[in-house]
Amino acid sequence: MPIHPADVPHALREIWLIRHGETAWSLSGQHTGRTNIALTDTGRKQARALAAALARQPFDAVLSSPMNRAVETCKLAGLGARMIEMPELHEWDYGIYEGRTTAEIRAAIPDWSVWQSPIPEGENLAQVQARAQSVIERLLTMTGHVAVFSHAHFLRALAGCWMSGDAAMGAHLYLDTASVSVLGTDHENRAIRRWNVQHTAMA
Repeated sequence: MPIHPADVPHALREIWLIRHGETAWSLSGQHTGRTNIALTDTGRKQARALAAALARQPFDAVLSSPMNRAVETCKLAGLGARMIEMPELHEWDYGIYEGRTTAEIRAAIPDWSVWQSPIPEGENLAQVQARAQSVIERLLTMTGHVAVFSHAHFLRALAGCWMSGDAAMGAHLYLDTASVSVLGTDHENRAIRRWNVQHTAMA
């Protein structure tokens, strides 16, 4: 997505996207939006393993979803002291599909997809895209390197909007728990500089 030269190169340098560590529902594949589920023991180990990699990059700001799993990941990764909670970074609201797996939903609706299908009592793609665009607008007012702790579907939508203005592009991106991805620029174009890098130590 083309940008004006003043938008990024001399202000916002990179956005580091960090997905929270493993939870019981991320492990089982259950859609986890507004449920305030905690990290598993493995998720906490994953979050601690991020600390060394994140310590090598000085951050000018640290933002986090207010959900416990994101906040805990941020703290265990060593950036909690500087964290500012940003409500707009919460996960997609899955409405009536909260806590259900894609396989369970497709048993009743064979072609169901979070990226294409209606989500009763939750957010549709257009609403998530509008939220992601509002986050990007705020990020573009910031300087330097910004760490963002959030959730799989929302970070994928955010990356799609960063690249092309289209949250649906996130359907083609995959994110593991406790992964690090980096958004930046290539000359005048917004670009993904790294994607789904893992620093997990399971010992």
